Amino acid sequence: MYGEFLIPGDDEIFDTTGEWPEIQEGGARALTWRSDDGILVLSYEAVTRSVRVLWSNNDGDALLDVYREGATRLAFTSTPSAVGAQIDFSVGECAGAMEIDISPRVSVRDRLLFQ
Repeated sequence: MYGEFLIPGDDEIFDTTGEWPEIQEGGARALTWRSDDGILVLSYEAVTRSVRVLWSNNDGDALLDVYREGATRLAFTSTPSAVGAQIDFSVGECAGAMEIDISPRVSVRDRLLFQ
């Protein structure tokens, strides 16, 4: 069964994170943040309900590279001191969420569990 992937509009993403999504070949969107922790790229594609999180150090070495399908919702949060994202997933009998702290420090928490 096909489920919808709810994604905020580009304007809302910019208002929340200060970054514009870059449109990639094939229609995927990507957001890139650079910090002392390295480079974090979050890319997502609504039709395939897919998400990729690539976190590299400043030398370009991958620290984390996660690709997952079955995304159901992407949301961003912003406070005066922090920016973050949450991606909810539902795949077959499994559901979960990936929580990403974007600033002031990069952190990724992921869980996908049987329902």
